[in-house]
Amino acid sequence: MAVALGTGILLYFALPAEPAAATIWLAPPLLALAIWTAARWPLAGWAVGLAAAAALGFGMASWQAGRQPPMPDLPRGATLIEARIAAVELLPEGRRLTLEAPRLDGGAPLDRHVRIRLKHDDPAEPQPGDLIRVRALVRAPAAPAYPGAWDFQRAAWFSGLAGSGFALGRAELTPGEAGAPLLAGLRAKIEARVTGAIPGAAGAVAAALLTGGQSAIPVADLSAMRDSGLAHLLGVSGLHIAIVMGLSFGLLRWLLALLPWVALRLSGKAIAALGALTVGGLYLLVTGCAVPMQRSFAMAALATLALLTGRRALSLRAWALAAAAVLLLQPAAVLGASFQMSFAAVLALIAGWDALRPHLPKPGRGAWRQRLALAACGVLATSVLAGAATTPFGLHHFGRLQLYGVAANALAVPLTSALVMPAGMAAAALMPFGLEDLALVPMGWG
Repeated sequence: MAVALGTGILLYFALPAEPAAATIWLAPPLLALAIWTAARWPLAGWAVGLAAAAALGFGMASWQAGRQPPMPDLPRGATLIEARIAAVELLPEGRRLTLEAPRLDGGAPLDRHVRIRLKHDDPAEPQPGDLIRVRALVRAPAAPAYPGAWDFQRAAWFSGLAGSGFALGRAELTPGEAGAPLLAGLRAKIEARVTGAIPGAAGAVAAALLTGGQSAIPVADLSAMRDSGLAHLLGVSGLHIAIVMGLSFGLLRWLLALLPWVALRLSGKAIAALGALTVGGLYLLVTGCAVPMQRSFAMAALATLALLTGRRALSLRAWALAAAAVLLLQPAAVLGASFQMSFAAVLALIAGWDALRPHLPKPGRGAWRQRLALAACGVLATSVLAGAATTPFGLHHFGRLQLYGVAANALAVPLTSALVMPAGMAAAALMPFGLEDLALVPMGWG
């Protein structure tokens, strides 16, 4: 089903022009035909069902493209922008603002947002929810640099971006009456506290792990992470949500076990699983709902359902359902490196685990050396499988080959799992009390 959905979406994006509006209604009759056919000829019903899934993907892509607001005509010269700040991103020098419903030279509010980079010496400290007035130069998204290159115009069309640019003067700020959007304000506060406690590039990386924003990481450090095959640690995804939910699950189950009345009457595993899923959902929202996080959370939700019903928590079916969910919500994501690399890596890991599991020895009680060896082999196999699966996509999109990615991941992933992310979770829990430095300092070491 997931492959058929993706095929239909790719077929839509391969067309030279928009299809007829009626094509979005092809899926329902095909689905009805598949159900009728399957009752008589199962194999034929399966084939028609795949065609129905492809038609559904095609229709969803067409519908999503058609419901986006049109691109405005932006001024060719400098313009005075008045808008409400929706988000603030830290940069190595200065800040980048996302402005919603912007007015250009006093005109009507745009249906799309714009991004503006403030001058690096601007003393203003904008916060989400503030009103801003600034003179800037704004340009529409650029066309692909060469045939087959990343299409900024297509990405902007589906993300609601009208254009981006830079400020020519200093910004004038007015506190907004409605206050900051909840999640954007929370994200900005976490970034400010983390970068304040951990100076330099380490603070920018720590903030990226907790909020998903990578804009503050210096270019040299970002390039080093990419060259070493560790860029996936910066893009919040399955590893991070697994750590967050795993630690939450263990802590909740331990706390429930401390209450005999509760432990003897209720299922501690079920309660802990639902609590961990709630924490994972909050982490998904705070980090901005990127495609890898959508995939990770969808699979985490299926794993939680499996725990509650006594089914297998890790399977290719869960992967396929997560892929289908993301494709239906964001059809254009299938064209991006984030979707391709994330799902390719997880597909290889699940398939590799299914193949290796029957051959793995089962260590006995107290066989700590064997357990340690198995853990080390697991980390190595994870790096090899994920690296092999994502290398073709990395070469295609970025022209990069990580020659020592396996060794780098074998060192960095355990460190992230055992120190960096647990310390980050502790810091987030301590922030309401102003004690986050107790956890942020060791997070900075990691």
